[in-house]
Amino acid sequence: MGLFKKKKLGQSYDKENKKPVIKASICNGEQVAGFKDIHTGKIEEVMLIKSPADLEHFKVMYGIDEEIAKEY
Repeated sequence: MGLFKKKKLGQSYDKENKKPVIKASICNGEQVAGFKDIHTGKIEEVMLIKSPADLEHFKVMYGIDEEIAKEY
């Protein structure tokens, strides 16, 4: 019938102005994945990382192949 279309799983981000980062807490070890604006340094938090599977899910969601830098 074709009334409903399947939603895309992938997300996108501004690759020219933002870079993927993991914001890690020194105190409790909590990690949050997000994107850092390369001009202002502001970090947009996207999701909490509780396990390596969560990190892989984040990378697949946004099509990230490279290693993600950690910021403390």
